[in-house]
Order: sequence, then C-alpha cells, then structure tokens
Amino acid sequence: MVYYFTSNVVDPPAFIYVGKDKVEIQPRRRANRVLKFHADKLSSAHIYLRLPEGSDWESIPQDLLADCAQLTKANSIEGNKKDNINVVYTPWSNLKKDGSMAVGQVGFRDQRKVKKILVETRTNAIVNRLNKTKEERFPDLAEEKEEREREIRDREKKVMLERKKEEARIAREHKEKAWQKDHAYDDVFTEDALEESSNQNRDAAFYDDFM
Repeated sequence: MVYYFTSNVVDPPAFIYVGKDKVEIQPRRRANRVLKFHADKLSSAHIYLRLPEGSDWESIPQDLLADCAQLTKANSIEGNKKDNINVVYTPWSNLKKDGSMAVGQVGFRDQRKVKKILVETRTNAIVNRLNKTKEERFPDLAEEKEEREREIRDREKKVMLERKKEEARIAREHKEKAWQKDHAYDDVFTEDALEESSNQNRDAAFYDDFM
C-alpha cells in the first residue's frame, strides 16, 4: 500500500508517494526520473518524488523541495518530534541494496549524487495542504514504471519521426534549388531561343532601323 500526494506548488503538479513504513517500498530497478527522500540518520517512511518530464533533479524548485522535506519529516516518528533535522535525497538510480543491509536500508552508488536539505521545524501549513491530497492506493510500481517508460519511448519515437520528415523535406528543397540553379540557363540555349536572338534570319529593314 502506498500513499500518493499532489504538490501544486509547481505547474504541472508534482506527485509524491510514500510507503506506509520503511518496508513498504524497496528499490527494485533503476529509475532516472524518481528521487528518494529520507530523514538523515533517522528511521522514516520512504518518500519518492516523480520528476516531471524534462526536469533536472539538481535544480528542483525550492517550494517543491520544501514539500518533500516536510513530508519526509512528518513521516518519521523520531524526526517529526525534532527540530533541525537533515533530509537527504538522491535519484532512485543511485540507490544500492545488497543482502547485508537491513530491511528498509539502502546505500548509495555515488555519494556525489546525494544532496541534503535542513528542515528547521515542521511547517503545518505545508503538511496539512499535502495531506488534503492524500490518496491510498495499492499500485504495481514496477508496472507503472514500465508504462511511463513506454509512453516516453513512444513520444521520443514520434519526435524522431517528425524530425526525419522535416530533414527529408529540407533536403528535397535544397536539391530542387540546386537543380534550378544548375539549369537556370537551359531555356536560353534552346533552338527557338537561339534563332530568335540570332541576326542571321532578320530582314533588311532590321539593318536599316539599326543604322
């Protein structure tokens, strides 16, 4: 079971999902468009942010970061009672799990891809706003991930086809312009044009007028 929240501080809205406890969501596959938030050195539920397409995890809007951090604090029994706690976040693809780790515990593949945000106190206005959007679901996260990736692949394929069509159109235009340039004087050298421009067949009156 997973709780879903909607953050409306960005447009389009961002989706945050939270496991009921530390066991609820475990990283199974690498995902580049999902961030994991966790109270640093404290037990808490797993908080995940699904990044909007085209966004960069290193430049998340501050208001959205605040929403995720406050939700992380609120879902940590110990962290919710404390001030000045740190919340760490990293891309899901950076998470590392092996058999030696306890349930709910994960490590990081690259420490440079781990960021930290200080949460001084709980901000009830933020937590209450997010709680009003709370939905309880029982999703197949792996299937949801596959479906999103299929949609992205389909969009990218469509964009690629459109780009190839445009490139082909431009190539045809260039080819036509090159042909027109190479054959610009073809009509000048036709038999009719040469005969018309020649003085050989002109009558005597032409020479009188000329003189």
